[in-house]
Amino acid sequence: MKELLIAIAQGLVEKPSAVSVDVDEPDEEGNVVYHLHVDENDMGRVIGKQGRIAKAIRTVMRAAATRTNEKISVEID
Repeated sequence: MKELLIAIAQGLVEKPSAVSVDVDEPDEEGNVVYHLHVDENDMGRVIGKQGRIAKAIRTVMRAAATRTNEKISVEID
């Protein structure tokens, strides 16, 4: 999952080397939180107009997680 999120984000930004992902341990409900970090200048590219790209990233990640019976959420930091 982490690799998928990194691949998606690197395709969107101008500085792919600045992309990193931190993964939290599952909480009591089994939800895993992925924290996406990008360069400050690339933040708008990842969020998109009215958050559309961010929403699409979260949708793709949730769909991929259902294949492995995981519950995940993505936060853009």
